[in-house]
Amino acid sequence: MALVKICGITNTQDAQLACELGADALGFIFYEKSRRAMSPATTWKIIRSLPPFVTTVGVFVNWTPAAVITLAHSLHLSAAQLHGDESLKDIDACAQRIAVIRAFRVTHKFSLKNLESLTSPSAFLFDASSEDGQFGGTGRTSDWDVARRAATSHRIILAGGLTPANVYEAIRIVRPYGVDVTTGVESHPGKKDPAKLRDFFREVDRANRELAPPGLAPGA
Repeated sequence: MALVKICGITNTQDAQLACELGADALGFIFYEKSRRAMSPATTWKIIRSLPPFVTTVGVFVNWTPAAVITLAHSLHLSAAQLHGDESLKDIDACAQRIAVIRAFRVTHKFSLKNLESLTSPSAFLFDASSEDGQFGGTGRTSDWDVARRAATSHRIILAGGLTPANVYEAIRIVRPYGVDVTTGVESHPGKKDPAKLRDFFREVDRANRELAPPGLAPGA
């Protein structure tokens, strides 16, 4: 069953709606160049309003391990998503103190050998590659074939260009551990569209029901 992370959360209303619809995780972006960049104070205000059992993920781009760990602990984040060009040493340092999701910008040329040297991350996120070097939030689709092959032996969170129109097919093809969406459920950068959110969860639920083992419904 694919879990759902709604990323680029910027306000309490969107966070609470995502949780009501069944989000397993919410993502908060701490990258100053992002149109969805968050301050620690605003993030804490949102996190305090969340129901229990919702995973909170901080998205970081090229922060030092000490800075990642300090902010993650102060906000009581569940995990740190490292979305930049962090070194293996920095990834391992973060993973000693908090669960780490390592993000990759994936093309058809991506080698799965890149995953073999990384033993500390709890999961890998496959995002779309961008010619302009943008760190996520591009709205472009990542390479599903590469993700499908990786998902046979790793926890893969599929991101990049997912929408209510294609997430059903993405889950059926890739069989990911989870799906991650930002742009595909927005009315404009930083603001979620309630109808798109509902449609996205409906399609995820449809895929999960169809892929559930016989006699075992999702959530059973």
